[in-house]
Amino acid sequence: MYHMKTASVRDLRYRFSVVEKQLRAGEEILITKRKRVIGRLLPPSPPASVKIPDFMARMKKTFGNKRMKVSNARLISEDREERS
Repeated sequence: MYHMKTASVRDLRYRFSVVEKQLRAGEEILITKRKRVIGRLLPPSPPASVKIPDFMARMKKTFGNKRMKVSNARLISEDREERS
């Protein structure tokens, strides 16, 4: 049977490093005060993977096979020259 770890408010104050190690190990901890449960600490969920958009597919969908007369790099460099 699975037994959940408990920590009192006093443990949080004076022995937080022990509680932190348990959290890092992935354990769920019940917080008690005068033997009554007042809260629950959960380890963080793993970060979701970030999906990178397919920019080439988006550009082909927008412009098709159309070629631009001036490259974007040139447009940016000209814009920066005008600001100087």
